Amino acid sequence: MAKTRAMLVPAYMQQFSCIGSACEDTCCAGWQVAVDRNTYKKYNKVHSDLKPFLDSHVKRNRSSKGDEDYAKIALKSDMICPMLNEEKLCSIQLKLGESYLSNVCSTYPRVSNIVNGILEKSATMSCPEAVRLALLNPEGIEFNETEESTDIRNAVKKQLNTSDVPQNQIELFFWELRIFSIQVLQNRKYSLAERLIILGMFYQNTEKLINTDHIFEVPQLIATYTALLGGQGVSDILSEIPTLSTIQMELLKNLVDTRVIKGIRSQRYIDCLGEFMYGINYTKESSVEEISRRYQAAYNDYYKPFMEQHEYVLENYLVNYVYMRLFPLGSGNNVFEEYIMMVIHYAMIKMHLIGMAGYHKKDFSLNHVVKLIQSFAKTIEHNSLYLREVRELLRKNEYNSMAYMAILIKNN
Repeated sequence: MAKTRAMLVPAYMQQFSCIGSACEDTCCAGWQVAVDRNTYKKYNKVHSDLKPFLDSHVKRNRSSKGDEDYAKIALKSDMICPMLNEEKLCSIQLKLGESYLSNVCSTYPRVSNIVNGILEKSATMSCPEAVRLALLNPEGIEFNETEESTDIRNAVKKQLNTSDVPQNQIELFFWELRIFSIQVLQNRKYSLAERLIILGMFYQNTEKLINTDHIFEVPQLIATYTALLGGQGVSDILSEIPTLSTIQMELLKNLVDTRVIKGIRSQRYIDCLGEFMYGINYTKESSVEEISRRYQAAYNDYYKPFMEQHEYVLENYLVNYVYMRLFPLGSGNNVFEEYIMMVIHYAMIKMHLIGMAGYHKKDFSLNHVVKLIQSFAKTIEHNSLYLREVRELLRKNEYNSMAYMAILIKNN
């Protein structure tokens, strides 16, 4: 009997399978294709008509520090993998079989982490089919405990063990923080903007507990906020936050310009960016105030009516983000900075969609939302250098505060 391992997955993962050449995009273009050490060695032993292609296109990665990116496939001048045939199918898989795919190619768009010895699997939103399955479910994301065969390959991204950390470390409360975050994001008693602001206030206070060595007060803080969410006190706090779309546009313009300067390879994202700019008549000659007025008009006239019916899409995006990235401890112990990066992702997606809604007007649809989120993920979420620059930009301009985050989140 085949050996199995325990696994925790969002329900949508049990429906996912690659749709191949029917896909409106390809994961074999626009980014570097890493080849792990074992696969590289297999390629050296291949005896088939594919051997000359492999020899000329698979190159050792001299800057590699590990086995996962031991080599790489040299892309063509149009940034497309040379192994992709005219039907948008992989020649390696067709001629040699799936076992000859590198770890990256065989597992994408699946993201695997291990938490306390349990495999957790989800999907990155840079795949259109994954976006449809994960985000277009009005019932929200649910999680299932299941098992999979140990023969299935996984490229494990992060590992977290909360059982053997020192008693003064925030990792002790990872599960409580994660469950609370997802519960807040899925609490439809409040708008998504309100949920994000509540979560921000919570993580600002959590950060204070960490910095003052009071982490054992975290469970009590969770209990306090849970009670607050069940009462009426939240609405008064939220109503005091101003709506300042001028500041939104200044910060978001900074972030977008930073990315545009670096060059964009995804034509789908270029399409969306063009629609965003056209939708709010974004020109270099326009003042930030003028652009902000048009942005707010697109929000009120087209985005808001649409999103009031489909807010579950962005809720699902954020829940998947929290789960996939081991939020709030996926990148270290600064939980409030992790929250800031999540808000930046949300705010940039929302900004694009507002402009696109202004462009498409009454024809704005879920297809446009899928296209934007998928191409945004491919262009921005997979670019660690850009995300580091975003963090630096926020610090430099002193935007990394709850006051600024609330302004970014709130449009009305």
